[in-house]
Amino acid sequence: MKKIITSKKAPAPIGPYSHGVLAGNMLFVSGQVGKHPITGELMLADIKTETHQVMKNIQGILAEAGMNFKNVVKTTIFLIDFNDFAAVNEVYSSYFTGDYPARETVQVSKLPLGVNVEISVTAIG
Repeated sequence: MKKIITSKKAPAPIGPYSHGVLAGNMLFVSGQVGKHPITGELMLADIKTETHQVMKNIQGILAEAGMNFKNVVKTTIFLIDFNDFAAVNEVYSSYFTGDYPARETVQVSKLPLGVNVEISVTAIG
């Protein structure tokens, strides 16, 4: 059984994908960027502000599926500049309360909309 998850607390997808797909008790959340869901503004003032917006967007999608960050079992972080790793990690870790999910962080040459960070998650309900 597959259910499409869409949240008004995350920006509209910029391509042919869904915010999330619930398959059984597993939620696969598409990569989120630091775009404000209401204004559409890219929150690029600094990497911490951008990362907070990414995490808020993920939080909105999780909530739409009846989940929260405690349900997250796997994340992937894409960074343009690995020099931002510590700042991103500081913000990212503030959304979890221990029992951290599995994760990888990779540096990439380019991300959609010219952003600096994109994060995707997998959660289990």
